Amino acid sequence: MANNDPTHNDLAYADILWRSADTLRGQVDAAEYKHVVLGLLFLKYISDSFGVRREELKGELEADGIKGTQLERLLENRDEYTAERVFWVPPESRWANLQNQATRPDIATLIDDAILAVERDNPNLKGKLPRDYARRGIAPEKMKGLIDLIADIGFRGDRARARDTLGRVYEYFLGKFAQAEGKLGGEFFTPRCIVRLLVEMLEPYEGRVYDPCCGSAGMFVQSERFVEAHGGRKTDISIFGQESNPTTWRLAHMNLAIRGIEANLGSQPADSFLRNLHPDLKADYVLANPPFNVSDWSGKLLADDVRWRYGAPPVGNANYAWIQHFIHHLAPPNGRGGGVAGFVMANGSLSSGSGGEGEIRQRIVEADLVDAIIALPAQLFLTTGIPACLWFLTRDKTGKNLKHGGRDRRGETLFIDARKLGTMQTRTLRVLTGGDDGETLLADGMGDPNPDSDIGRIVYAFRQWRGESAPAWWNEKEHGAWAYRDIPGFCKAETIEGIGKDGFVLTPGRYVGAEAPEDDGEPFTEKYPRLLAELEQCFGEGERLMGVVRERLGGLGIDE
Repeated sequence: MANNDPTHNDLAYADILWRSADTLRGQVDAAEYKHVVLGLLFLKYISDSFGVRREELKGELEADGIKGTQLERLLENRDEYTAERVFWVPPESRWANLQNQATRPDIATLIDDAILAVERDNPNLKGKLPRDYARRGIAPEKMKGLIDLIADIGFRGDRARARDTLGRVYEYFLGKFAQAEGKLGGEFFTPRCIVRLLVEMLEPYEGRVYDPCCGSAGMFVQSERFVEAHGGRKTDISIFGQESNPTTWRLAHMNLAIRGIEANLGSQPADSFLRNLHPDLKADYVLANPPFNVSDWSGKLLADDVRWRYGAPPVGNANYAWIQHFIHHLAPPNGRGGGVAGFVMANGSLSSGSGGEGEIRQRIVEADLVDAIIALPAQLFLTTGIPACLWFLTRDKTGKNLKHGGRDRRGETLFIDARKLGTMQTRTLRVLTGGDDGETLLADGMGDPNPDSDIGRIVYAFRQWRGESAPAWWNEKEHGAWAYRDIPGFCKAETIEGIGKDGFVLTPGRYVGAEAPEDDGEPFTEKYPRLLAELEQCFGEGERLMGVVRERLGGLGIDE
């Protein structure tokens, strides 16, 4: 394998990794083996990055005439690596050392010790890596096979390229594991096309980004990509998150560390309802995919919580607890705009009236917080068949919080019915087109979604409605005038008064109406007689077939 080839197909690495996961089947539970593989992958990456920096440093030192014991001493100077944002890897944790000892019966213990040493020498990784390989009881020969497979994956050469390669492979692998795990997989993974749509709608150019149920940190990764694709720097956003599942919390830290993204996910895993790790945070952007319809969210213990400004959520369903948690953490209007939120919800949140949810929803609508609602197509999620939607909330609809212009849309909400969009990727899984960077970057290299994709169609309708100026590359001859218009069956801007007349139900289908039938250009005076003739022909054919059936039945010779 040409490991140092910068044009090497990233998915070739992913294929190797997936085969490595297969070597563990039967040895480790399906929901657990991702931690085994991804932990080793992380260790291989930081070891390779360390090796690249070591070779660079050796060349610099030798050019200065340094050699012998002094050279060896300086090559082991920790500061020479951390100054270049490279993790320091102690000798016992370097991949070559582990691979050379892979045949030992205690190799799992050696891996645990290697990861512990990495955490010891890199305080920002302390407690955030999986180091329970010995506990899992994996047969030594299986572990050796896994180490040998991962050894074939090279992250050497250009460090930026290596980081990007691993990031893509890591994300691909998370998705594959989520598919393999089915329902359990959704606890750590949100489909890439959904994350891309949320990020493109919110446009997090700069400020504080918050996800209180961050899973494996996909929202943060896509936000960072959005910033860089539009000419910014990853330091333009500050990341705050929280995750209650300890193993998923570690996945998130590894996912971010791979990409060099700094984030505050708290010092340990914690439940956002019972132990809010960022109580005073007022975020510019909230992106989230909370678990749907959770019944055991400790609602009885939080009946008088300060977050329930619009009403106490029902103790048997956490949907409106999450919604109000998001609102609580949105930055207030500040003259330049205010906080915005985009999140996934079960469709029931749009119309349910049980447990006071209808009254809470009415107060949120009347507070003019609901910017847009999108009904999603079925089968987008690996975890559930429950119909889902996207909510977009904002503290300020004056347009001041938009980078590329905006209009005053106070008193309005945009409804988009995207249920007919999407393409079946497998027999059971649908995707929105426009969710993969490599397929949707425009010809000039900009990071905006293709306007002919599913995501592009939704995003540009939203941006036009908000009054943003057209992007420089927009071709009106090819894509139509850059101006919002209601499209029957797809999108409709509605007033608070209009929503109130519908009982404050937020289901997009109630507002967008039916899709206009396509005009085939045939005049009615010609179409009517043609259709009438076709109908008469069908009647005649029906009578003929009925005669044939009677004749066949008569030929059976069965007495009546």
